[in-house]
Amino acid sequence: MPYPPPSRTPSGPRRRTLLASAAGAALLSGCTAGSEDSGGRGAGPSAADRVRARAASDSGRLAERYDAVLAAHPGLAERLAPLRMEVVRHRQAFGGGVKPSAPGSPPASPSASAAPPVSAAPAVPGDEKAALTELAAAERALADRRAKALMDVPGELARLLASVAAAGAAHAYLLTEAAK
Repeated sequence: MPYPPPSRTPSGPRRRTLLASAAGAALLSGCTAGSEDSGGRGAGPSAADRVRARAASDSGRLAERYDAVLAAHPGLAERLAPLRMEVVRHRQAFGGGVKPSAPGSPPASPSASAAPPVSAAPAVPGDEKAALTELAAAERALADRRAKALMDVPGELARLLASVAAAGAAHAYLLTEAAK
């Protein structure tokens, strides 16, 4: 007795379903009430203000990681300078006080009022590929954390977090490819 041919129906959700779900989630997160962004409920900062401050601080720490890698491996400057400048711009977008530096100039340092002081520069592996891999992992982890946080904040901040998370994921990909 012959077996019937295998079903051609995929076992998981279809691509259109996933794309529609992602688009719907993005629209819903962008349509939250603006009253959440005001900090009028008490003396402390609102949840959105705390997320914004954390995002600026995270971008500042990531820029410091880039600076440490650039100091340890100057040969990577041409490859890393544009990515580092974007990280600094992300910090500015979240309200951090760092101005981006030009690719040929020394990196800008974070202002003392915008982020807590860092005790020491991050450790950097001696191998360029390992340094790029660690930098990619840091970008990826931060992008994931931001993607999770965007569901808990109001519209404009959610869109900014989503955009910066996407840029971080792209940086992680570029760094991973460079490490190969």
